[in-house]
Amino acid sequence: MKKKILACLLILFPIFSLGMAKADTVKIVSDTAYAPFEFKDSDQTYKGIDVDIINKVAEIKGWNIQMSYPGFDAAVNAVQSGQADAIMAGMTKTKERENVFTMSDTYYDTKVVIATTKANKITKYEELSGKTVGVKNGTAAQRFLESIKDKYGFSIKTFDTGDLMNNSLSAGAVNAIMDDKPVIEYAINQGQDLSINMDGEAVGSFAFGVKKGSKYEHLVTEFNEALAQMKKDGSLEQIIQKWTASTTTASPTTTTAAGQKATPVKSKYIIASDSSFAPFVFQNSSNQYTGIDMDLIKAIAKDQGFEIEITNPGFDAAISAVQAGQADGIIAGMSVTDARKETFDFSESYYTANTILGVKESSTIASYEDLKDKTVGVKNGTASQTFLTENQSKYGYKIKTFADGASMYDSLNTGSIDAVMDDEPVLKYSISQGQKLKTPIAGTPIGETAFAVKKGTNPELIQMFNNGLANLKANGEFQKILDKYLASETSTDSTSMVDETTIWGLLQNNYKQLLSGLGITLALALISFAIAIVIGIIFGMFSVSPYKSLRLISEIFVDVIRGIPLMILAAFIFWGIPNFIESITGQQSPINDFVAGTIALSLNAAAYIAEIVRGGIQAVPVGQMEASRSLGISYGKTMRKIILPQATKLMLPNFVNQFVIALKDTTIVSAIGLVELFQTGKIIIARNYQSFKMYAILAIFYLVIITLLTRLAKRLEKRIR
Repeated sequence: MKKKILACLLILFPIFSLGMAKADTVKIVSDTAYAPFEFKDSDQTYKGIDVDIINKVAEIKGWNIQMSYPGFDAAVNAVQSGQADAIMAGMTKTKERENVFTMSDTYYDTKVVIATTKANKITKYEELSGKTVGVKNGTAAQRFLESIKDKYGFSIKTFDTGDLMNNSLSAGAVNAIMDDKPVIEYAINQGQDLSINMDGEAVGSFAFGVKKGSKYEHLVTEFNEALAQMKKDGSLEQIIQKWTASTTTASPTTTTAAGQKATPVKSKYIIASDSSFAPFVFQNSSNQYTGIDMDLIKAIAKDQGFEIEITNPGFDAAISAVQAGQADGIIAGMSVTDARKETFDFSESYYTANTILGVKESSTIASYEDLKDKTVGVKNGTASQTFLTENQSKYGYKIKTFADGASMYDSLNTGSIDAVMDDEPVLKYSISQGQKLKTPIAGTPIGETAFAVKKGTNPELIQMFNNGLANLKANGEFQKILDKYLASETSTDSTSMVDETTIWGLLQNNYKQLLSGLGITLALALISFAIAIVIGIIFGMFSVSPYKSLRLISEIFVDVIRGIPLMILAAFIFWGIPNFIESITGQQSPINDFVAGTIALSLNAAAYIAEIVRGGIQAVPVGQMEASRSLGISYGKTMRKIILPQATKLMLPNFVNQFVIALKDTTIVSAIGLVELFQTGKIIIARNYQSFKMYAILAIFYLVIITLLTRLAKRLEKRIR
């Protein structure tokens, strides 16, 4: 009887399993804004050809689907990484993609066309010579342009989304764009300033896809069955006509309309920003962060009804904080670049950036040709650096990169470089703050400035930013923010009451900020050194242990920690470990910057203290240990009563020196965005450019504190002796 029941279960199990699989949710990813195939309408609902087709297929085949719209590149990556089951995103069926995806029968034959603004018509490819054509990255249009660019002599500029590409065409950053014909026609029907004056090029057909070799390949078979039925009964043609007919009234989101609101997902969003990038973000004389970015994100949060907490660790640290999940978004005068699009999802642009050359007032440089054999300074990782690198061979200058603007402008003033290149509002702001500079060459457009989140996360935050930006533009608040900081007749720091060109003025305006930074520095040094003493003594004792395994553990600890530079150790703890944990668990586990700095300083100092302990113990004559053991005294008691008391006296001077080193090392952890004393000084310099006086004040601060603590430690040493 039992055997019969078991046999029945074995027969029924596949049937039940199949039924369960059928009931599972199919996760399908798509593009974000690719009208008329998929786009978010004014009612905040995604619509379009792809959406209607996949819904119809799901209805026919009984699929339970879950659609998400991360963007084309993110959608492709999601399917490849197993985060999604299938992709339906106007994806052209190509041989290259069929190596990675199992693709369905095609449901739409597409053509790509060249489009321009109505006032700048192009009627043949020969007219593109010397011009720049914009195209979306990874598309069939891009592959077509790559195949003919050498023949017709044009350059290609790639974009991640259609709205950025269209905006660049409107702004004159590109001369023409190429996209799928229905997409361009749809944009024209919606009132976009676009014109098609050339025949389209047949480049392929769109298809549904799943990861090749995955367990979801049966979805392609079912999709093909449903598609064949839709072609037969005419429902496929009805869907296409619905969205491509010129009478359609649906509204794509190439530019977000005013009056919209999204729903926050979190109770509070952490927004990271730069610490010194005036006029976008900087500290005023009241030690409050202000600037275009600060006012803008606060106004958008108020408009959209979500709560924010702003941190200002610096640009590099802010980027890393978003990547590590320690912040939800970044607004820091950040240029939109192709490289950054691989890591971040960007909002609509809120500022079109120009890069401009700055030289001393006495300089004779008047053109790029005058830069031959000269050195131009630029901040690392900026669009200005990209511009200089691309034109270096043409004009024959040398490039020197800097981590921050204050160092760059100091180098120009001291003559170690001949010119600087920076964002136009930043350079002109520095001139308004007393820098003896001039701008002999007109600015060059370098791209768009936007708000960003980590790719694939917090999509509602991007939506709320876009909605708020549209609303602020509509009610005039956005222009007021720009005028507040960019209008030449407007002071960006009207609260300044004391002349900061003197040391006394610097101290009067910034003493609270300096004392706060000093408090963090002292707390870091004292806490980390106390922890380091405990860890160092433990590993120091291990190093002289009679047990080989303990000696080996101590040796590995000391070699590893001493072999890693402190800055890299701090960065690894603050950014590396949270990213590693997220890759394993899928959960973000950020580490507080103060905690990360304390851990890094503690481990670094502990490795050196372990060596101090080892050296102190081994400095005691070995005969004392042998004599004690010969009298029958245990190893532990000998260490406590005989060896360590003598070794401690030998170690104390080195402990004092190590504490002074630990105090100085606190300046290094500013690299992870911790605003201790040194970083505080850099932030002040970025506002007023008084680098010599400010660094002199910092030097005196450190000198006084280290001298006092050294005296105190030496007095303690005498009492112990």
